[in-house]
Amino acid sequence: MQIILLEKVINLGALGDVVKVKNGYARNFLIPTGQARRATQAAIAEFEARRADIEKAAAAKLADAQALAEKLNGVVVKISQKAGVDGRLFGSVTNHDVADELVKMGHTVVKSQVRMPNGPLKAAGEYNVIVSLHTDVTIEVPVQVLGESA
Repeated sequence: MQIILLEKVINLGALGDVVKVKNGYARNFLIPTGQARRATQAAIAEFEARRADIEKAAAAKLADAQALAEKLNGVVVKISQKAGVDGRLFGSVTNHDVADELVKMGHTVVKSQVRMPNGPLKAAGEYNVIVSLHTDVTIEVPVQVLGESA
């Protein structure tokens, strides 16, 4: 299926690119999330007419993400979990827990933006977690998992 991208999509293209993707990917993900439209002649003409507005909105999103990254720079997330004597946690710390803690600290982050490259944290200690605020803006946030004795 031919689609026109309404924003930058990782490993696919930039704003305004007309690309060919599998039908299910377009119908089930890109079009419903507002990242793309079918590339019909009318849609391409409408996109070209509104291109300046769309690019301005994309630049505003990027600026907001960069401002949030500046606020997150230097922030240390501390999470307490019950742990055994050897430091292993009863349960684990997931991206949901990290996002909740960042929201409590006053930052607007959703759990899908928090990336844990090695999976959930299962032991007390200090870890780096990647927060992807925009396709072009990612920041590493240190997370301290504090073990409480049970």
